[in-house]
Amino acid sequence: MDSIQKNLLEAISGLHEIPEGAYNIRTDGKTEARNSTENIEIVPRESGDGITIHIKPGTKNESIHIPVVLSKAGLKETVYNDFYIGDDCDVTIIAGCGIHCGTADDSQHDGIHSFFIGKNSKVKYIEKHYGSGDGSGERIMNPETVMEIGEDSYMEMDTAQIKGVDSTIRKTTAKLAKGAGLKVTERLMTHGNQTAKSVFFVDMNGEDSSTNLISRSVAKDNSYQLFESNINGNAKCSGHSECDAIIVGDAKVSSVPGITANNSDAALIHEAAIGKIAGEQIVKLMTLGLTEEEAEEQIISGFLK
Repeated sequence: MDSIQKNLLEAISGLHEIPEGAYNIRTDGKTEARNSTENIEIVPRESGDGITIHIKPGTKNESIHIPVVLSKAGLKETVYNDFYIGDDCDVTIIAGCGIHCGTADDSQHDGIHSFFIGKNSKVKYIEKHYGSGDGSGERIMNPETVMEIGEDSYMEMDTAQIKGVDSTIRKTTAKLAKGAGLKVTERLMTHGNQTAKSVFFVDMNGEDSSTNLISRSVAKDNSYQLFESNINGNAKCSGHSECDAIIVGDAKVSSVPGITANNSDAALIHEAAIGKIAGEQIVKLMTLGLTEEEAEEQIISGFLK
C-alpha cells in the first residue's frame, strides 16, 4: 500500500500494519491481504463482489478486521459481505471505509453487510467512515447493515462518520428473536454542503427482545442530516430511540420517529433534541482561557465521544 492508503487504513481502523487473527483488507476494488483462522473462515463470494465469513460455534474473544480503502480516482463499487455467526460466540468485528479524492471525479463505496447470528452469542461491530483529499469530486459512502439476531443473542453496533464524507445514506435493518438485544450508537458530523441520512428498521419479533438506538450528530455550515427510526414491537418487548443533534451555522437536521406497538406488552419510547450550543457553555470554557472557537470544538468533541 502507498502512503495515502496507509493513512486511510489507520484513520478507519487504527491499524499501522497487518493485524493478527482473521482479516480481509480491500484496496481500490481488490483484496490486498486476507487471513483465516482455525475458528474464523473468510472466503470470496462466488459472484466475486465481496466475502463470506463463517464463525464456528463457541468462538470466544476473537476479532475480525475488514477495512476498505479507496484512493483511485473515480472508482465506484458495491460490495456484499455476509457473516454467519454460530451459537455461543463472543466476537468483535472491525470494519470501515476510507476514501481519498484528489481529482474532480466522484468516488463511491456501497457496502452491504448481512449478519446471521445464532443463539446465545455476543457480537460487537465497529464501523468508521472517513474521507480525505482536496479534490472537488464527491466522496460517497452508502453503508447498509442487515441483521438477524437469534435467541438470547446480543449485537452492539458502534458507527462513526466524523470527517470528509460528502454524501451518505446509512440503512440499518434488524429482526430480533426471543430474548435478543440490539444496541446501536451512531456519531456523525457534517459540514459544508454534505448530506447524511440514517434510516433504521427494527422488528422485535420475539418475546423479551429489546432495542436501543442512539444518534449523536453535529451539522455545520449548510449541511443536512436526517434521522429516521422505525421500531416495530411485535411481541412483549422494549424499544428506545433517541436523536440528539447540535446545529452550527445554517445547517438543517430532521428527526422522524416511528414507533409501532403491535402487541399490548410492547413498551416503546422515542426522544429527540435538536438545537445550538448553549451560550453559557461557551462562556464557561472561555473563562478557563479558551477562545470561542476552541470552546465550541471542545464541546463538540465531548458530545460526539
